[in-house]
Amino acid sequence: MASAKDWISAFRLRTLFLAVSTVILGSGLAIYEGKFDLTIFTFAMVLAIAIQILANLANDLGDFQKGTDITGKRVGPTRAVQGGSISAEQMKVAISIFVVICILSGSLLVYKIAPFVSITAWISLLFIGLLCILAALFYTMGKNAYGYRGWGDLFAFLFFGPIPIIGTYFLHTHILDFTPVLPAISIGLVSTMILNINNMRDIENDKRSGKKTIAVKLGLARAKIYHLTLTFLSFFGLLSFSNLFASQHWFNYVYLIFSLILFKVLRDIRFKSGRELDQYLKITSLSGLLIALSFVVCINL
Repeated sequence: MASAKDWISAFRLRTLFLAVSTVILGSGLAIYEGKFDLTIFTFAMVLAIAIQILANLANDLGDFQKGTDITGKRVGPTRAVQGGSISAEQMKVAISIFVVICILSGSLLVYKIAPFVSITAWISLLFIGLLCILAALFYTMGKNAYGYRGWGDLFAFLFFGPIPIIGTYFLHTHILDFTPVLPAISIGLVSTMILNINNMRDIENDKRSGKKTIAVKLGLARAKIYHLTLTFLSFFGLLSFSNLFASQHWFNYVYLIFSLILFKVLRDIRFKSGRELDQYLKITSLSGLLIALSFVVCINL
């Protein structure tokens, strides 16, 4: 019988920082526009965390089923199903539970805003919510898992960046405009950075198991150049927003201090590989949360 500690470990709490940051950022941008709904914020946060945990559990099970975790070359933390602390059947039940949580919280959000938007809008939201759940499930699960075909970075960018941030903004404001686009792109790129570090860490194991991530396709040296590109684009995304919308005072830019963490990570990983990269997953995820929090404060001062 799996213990509570086993499940907490399987949830991979260090990955939740960025899921939380998307809701904070989308809500903060709504506040900037003079709109905020506490109920929307609460259920959007539940949904974001539930989808991230769902993705983590599905990834644990999917990699185990494909033999990725049992090649003997994996350098990351031991996965729950791989290590035997949670059985495959127990993991399937947990995945089903989190699918239900995602459906319920997403449905409540759509129900909450239904009186204020068109039928096309709320049907679109339901469809996007379904896509989010499917993306969480089939990163590594199934015969055509997109994470094994090099599409993981794009999906991480979209589903942990523009989609939840612009979606949260819309839930609060009931409008679609350009305001959330640049910050959403920036945080989406941070999400891609996290996945890239993970894939650089596991590059040898992924090669052996046939998992064709972007890092595997590029090779470690070029994957680090790719990481440099992601870092600079993320930085300039937020800076561009401030220049366009919120540049009245110097203190509107203070949040950029936390962006320096990402540049420090970029410098530190230059000559590192394998297990040495593992520590930078949590640092990058936490920096995304700090950037989002400080950005929201700075634009609303």
